[in-house]
Amino acid sequence: MNRQSIFFTITVSFIISILLVVVSFLILLTHNYKTQENQLLDKYVYVSKMVSKQDFRFSETFIKNLEDINYKLIFEKSQINAITYNPKTKVLVERVHPKHNDIFRVLNLDDVNYVYIKKRGDTILIKDEDTSHNDTSIYIILVFAILFITIVLVYLITLRKLMPLKILKDKVRTLGDENFDFECCNTKGKDEVSLLAVEFKKSAQKLKNLKEARNIFIRNIMHELKTPITKGKFLTSLEQNEENNEKLKSVFIRLEALINEFASIEELISSNKNIDKKFYFLDDIIDNAKDILMIEDEYVISKYENKKLEVNFKLFSIAVKNLIDNAIKYSPNKEVIIKTEDENIIFENIGLELEAPFEKYFEPFFSNEDKSKDSFGLGLYIVHNILKANGYILEYEYKNETNRFICKKEESSTI
Repeated sequence: MNRQSIFFTITVSFIISILLVVVSFLILLTHNYKTQENQLLDKYVYVSKMVSKQDFRFSETFIKNLEDINYKLIFEKSQINAITYNPKTKVLVERVHPKHNDIFRVLNLDDVNYVYIKKRGDTILIKDEDTSHNDTSIYIILVFAILFITIVLVYLITLRKLMPLKILKDKVRTLGDENFDFECCNTKGKDEVSLLAVEFKKSAQKLKNLKEARNIFIRNIMHELKTPITKGKFLTSLEQNEENNEKLKSVFIRLEALINEFASIEELISSNKNIDKKFYFLDDIIDNAKDILMIEDEYVISKYENKKLEVNFKLFSIAVKNLIDNAIKYSPNKEVIIKTEDENIIFENIGLELEAPFEKYFEPFFSNEDKSKDSFGLGLYIVHNILKANGYILEYEYKNETNRFICKKEESSTI
């Protein structure tokens, strides 16, 4: 196991914790045993001294005094042997005199304590008829068992929670091989590891979508550039005259327009969600869009409230420019009406209804676009992605022979 791994650190910490608990348990048990032993000695040594002073000649008065304090003398040899040699008898305390070999024991049988005294060959047993039990060992063992089980469960739960990190580590390595499709961990969990797995999966999906979008984009770039380049090469082989020069000029104009569209898409893809947004008036954005298109104000009919929007000025102007351009380009009267309804910005133009489902126009180089009007099928694709990056969505409806493109704000950002 890697010593720098978090799993190694947790395992070592667990082992150290268990060792500390076990050592503490043994120390407590030993201390508890010593305490109980001292308590028994304090209680029975005094009685044994009283008996020893009688030199094993006990008067009726002495026996009566012992009985008054709940002690009973046992003289019969058979009774003594029945208790001392019983397999169930436990020796709680034992002391042996180093010189005289006198023996002092505290025995327990059936929860009754007996004091065993052997002195100079004489043996006597004293029964404690008021035996009290104060064994705290059971509580120490119970606490230890609970603590041990708790530590083990915490260790196992922690490992289970962190185990997805190993899977995530392996998945991160596979990202270099462009393996973006995977299922990992419990994505419904609320712990940090599960949330990390969810965010990682989202990032992998974004990378996959970006890769696919770029692949489609590059393939279509090659396709779209090939047509004007082929046409230009053909025109250069023809006789140089004013008509051919005009056609060649139109090829370069088309290439320039196409490159500008590509630049807009690349800026959008590169910016993604990290675009810089500030507050701008809608009037300023529309004026900038008209300046880019180099069109007169008479083609744009303003019926909007001059709201303040939190957007990226340059990108949002491109989206507005494309919507105005499309509306004018496909309208018989070459006019576009711009309105506002609540937080929505609406672009209206008279014309035919879109033939394909609206979502199809969000695809780059959608082939249903009319290429005769200098359209590359990128207009609404760019608009859709710019609006999405600025917190808007694009909706479409057709009413009374009028196309309505609605820029709908997902969250209010007006003042």
